[in-house]
This record gives sequence, C-alpha cells and structure tokens, in this order.
Amino acid sequence: MTAQAQSLSCLPLHDASLPPTLPSRVKAALWRATELPGSPHPTIPTGHAALDAALPGGGWPTHSLTEILSPQAAVLEWRLLGPAWRRLATRRRPLVLIAPPQCPHLPGLQHAGVTPEQLIWVRADSAAERLWATEQVIRSNDFGAVMAWLPQARPEQLRRLQLCAQGAEGLVLAWRPAVAQWTPSAAPLRALVSAGTDWNLDVHLFKRQGPAHDGVLHLPCVPGPLAALMTPRLAHPSRFFFTDTPETRPHAVDRPVPDTPRLIHPHPPRREPAAHAH
Repeated sequence: MTAQAQSLSCLPLHDASLPPTLPSRVKAALWRATELPGSPHPTIPTGHAALDAALPGGGWPTHSLTEILSPQAAVLEWRLLGPAWRRLATRRRPLVLIAPPQCPHLPGLQHAGVTPEQLIWVRADSAAERLWATEQVIRSNDFGAVMAWLPQARPEQLRRLQLCAQGAEGLVLAWRPAVAQWTPSAAPLRALVSAGTDWNLDVHLFKRQGPAHDGVLHLPCVPGPLAALMTPRLAHPSRFFFTDTPETRPHAVDRPVPDTPRLIHPHPPRREPAAHAH
C-alpha cells in the first residue's frame, strides 16, 4: 500500500472540518436519482394535473423524443393530447401529422383550436418513407408539434430520431403499438396508454428520467366535442353494468331494484280433466 493510500485510509468517516451542508449553488445543481428531476428545456403542459405531476419538468418534454404506445392506433391519440394541442395551436406554428392510420378529422381539430393553415398531413406508405419524413421535419425545427406513427421502427432508427430531436424546440411524438414496450428505445420518455372505465385513460409511465413510476394514472379524458353534451348519467356508463347482486342492480333510471318476492305455490294447481262429448 502506498503512502497516499495509507493516509486516505486513516481519514475519519465524519470529518468535523467538512461543511455540514453543501453550498447553495452546488445543492441547486445536485440531482438525486430518487427525485423527479426538472427539465433544462421548456415543457408543454399536458392538461392533466396527475400526468404533469408525474413528468419531469411538469409536462411533455421538448428537445426530446417521446414514445407513446397504445393497443390500437387512431383511437386514443386525440383524447390524450387534445389539451396540449389546444395550447400549441395558440403559438401559430405548424402541427405535422406523419402517416396517421386514419384521415384526420378537421372539424374535431378545429374544435381544439387548430386552423387548417396550421395542419400539415404527410402521407407516407412505407416504413422508410415515414422515417425519412419524420427526420426531415425534426431537422427543420419549424413546427409546434410533430406526431409520427412508426409501428415498424427499429431501436437504431429511434436512436437517430432522438439525436435529431435534441435540437428541436417543438414536441416530437412517436406512436407505436403496445407490443413495442418489450423492445429497447432511446426515447427518454415512454408511456403505455389504454382505455379505462367510463371515459378514463389508463397511462403507465414505464420509462422516465428519475425514479420508476409505480402504478397507473387514471385520467378523465372526455372527447372535446362531447364534453358540453355529456350528462351525469352518460359520464359514468359503468354504473349500468350488472356487476353486483340482484338487490343492487340499477334499472333504467339508475335506482336500486328492490328484491320483490315471487309467489310460490306449495302444490301445483289441480287441472280439471277435459270434458268428453258423448
């Protein structure tokens, strides 16, 4: 053992000469893996308080690739991102859709504040065309948000998109099937979205910066045009399911049905023999 190593081994574990607390500038720059970190770049509020509280920086990240998985494409995208798109529409920057599975519904997007001049729809049939178009839009850095449906993207291709997204000021989202959660991805944020009870969306953040997220977020996400027409009864359709005992089953006006006793005869009534004509 060298003399330097011997001197280090003789140091006490708790030296009274060391400062009891760190300097403020060092403490502000220190991040612990057990804490949810902040974001060095601006974030976009999701419109869901529970989701914002679980995301680093309190919203959808910019300068980064976000990967969202769902069991079926073109079903849950607008319900989850509708509040964020309303905020992005006010910035008057292009909103780009690359290879959506269904034709975008312009009246619904206009209800979210998106003007026809802002919306750009890129049709790409093959996987190579989708990746090329996505990369070119990200490199342009002239968009408020870009959503690309990339069901066949490989890990090395997602890594390339992540490198491109680090220089983009807008929101970069990649939609992929739910089975992709078992494959690696360079996206710092990955979420699995599925339909829950009533009008809720179940969101599981299985990859994020900071501590692992346990459990599932249940987000109430009523489609925008239906929110103004939704009645209290239709807001909770699960109440009409027959999941309890017959005594608590609801009927058409959503009140418990009493257990009405039925009349039971101890002996069946005697049937008179049929009369025969003579």
